Amino acid sequence: MKSVLTSSAALVLLAGAAMAEPVVYEFDPAHSQVVFEYDHMGFSTSTGIINGVTGTLTLDAENPTNSSVEATIPLAGLRTVSAELDKHLFGPDFFNTDASGAVATFKSTKVEPEGDDKEAKVTGDLTLNGVTKQVVLDVDLNQLGNHPMTGNEVAGFDAESEIRRSEFNLGKFAPAVEDEVEIKITVEAAKAG
Repeated sequence: MKSVLTSSAALVLLAGAAMAEPVVYEFDPAHSQVVFEYDHMGFSTSTGIINGVTGTLTLDAENPTNSSVEATIPLAGLRTVSAELDKHLFGPDFFNTDASGAVATFKSTKVEPEGDDKEAKVTGDLTLNGVTKQVVLDVDLNQLGNHPMTGNEVAGFDAESEIRRSEFNLGKFAPAVEDEVEIKITVEAAKAG
């Protein structure tokens, strides 16, 4: 569920490039999603997906630490292995709201390039179910280049993190249903303009 929550490793690749101004990229919601998984009572690993993630990534090649990312994760795009479970998640045990208007957001507060030129730690505020907590995304750049179909400049990256659902008032049935939720995010973002 973590937004998104997304998502700034592409900034690191550009660190050595000669660019005068930061570049803004806009997420392609058709190719940006959050996948989450958790242990279900020790019997199985359950997974879900949230499609349609939107947002912007600002890359500052001359000073990557000034780069930033903001993402909106539409919970209406949430799907699990069961339509009944999807309904249950928006009932009184968990979100207790209509899925159509529910969103999670992520806004970066710090970007730290690390490792090679394709990795970064992105710290930010995740707001989910009315609660805001700091999370850290481990981000890997997949590719930065021209899209073969559109010709547009595109940044593609993956990110991972883990959250405790109880910290977002979603802890029902823990610890039988694992409190820790692993988050994987993938994003394609095209240069704005």
